[in-house]
Amino acid sequence: MKDIEKRLASRDWQKITGELHDKGFVIVRDVLSKMECDNLIATYNADNTYRKTINMERYRFGLGEYKYFQYPLPELITKIREQIYAEIAPVANQWMQELNIDKKFPSTHKAMKKLCQEHSQEKPTVLILKYGKGGFNTLHQDLYGEIYFPMQIVFMLDQIEEDYKGGEFVITEQIPRAQSKANVLKPNRGDMLILTTNFRSVKGSKGYYRVNMKHGVSPLHSGHRHSLGIIFHDGLS
Repeated sequence: MKDIEKRLASRDWQKITGELHDKGFVIVRDVLSKMECDNLIATYNADNTYRKTINMERYRFGLGEYKYFQYPLPELITKIREQIYAEIAPVANQWMQELNIDKKFPSTHKAMKKLCQEHSQEKPTVLILKYGKGGFNTLHQDLYGEIYFPMQIVFMLDQIEEDYKGGEFVITEQIPRAQSKANVLKPNRGDMLILTTNFRSVKGSKGYYRVNMKHGVSPLHSGHRHSLGIIFHDGLS
């Protein structure tokens, strides 16, 4: 676990958080090794690791499947969740300040979890997703309750153009009084995508305004695609 801590600490967080603030998302390259990605994929069928399995087609979320981890989370995920939260919480609080929202997020993930628990949000929302040919994920926001942190992480566990084709990550921005903007991303295996969960702050000619964001996955043309979603707030169920 010391290795992942050093890897994360060595990144240029001033540059990363600056891009996150300005764009609402940022790709951090080569955070997880191929072995770590393969190990996460290999645990997909483990019996004692997950609390719930969701068939996406059943709920009209798309076509594919995902599983929610149960506590205690794997140590690798816990370390990432805690360390990244501390780095990006200042950006979340800056957004709240710029939008004149009377809300301040705790500086540590431990305190964020406690805030969730005080609102009966005690279920972990970290999940691993699996898609096959034709699989996709509709545009959505991962909120899970009254308390939610405005950013989350996605790790790609397979290599695009090798393990699968298609399956791009899509982020949309609903700009007030304008058409929606789509960002189509192709992170590589092991890359960490930090993105906006719900809305972010954008500076305009008359000050800051709120831009709503959603994300999803375009249909796979072939192959298989796994990804790990790390959400910082816990959920009601």
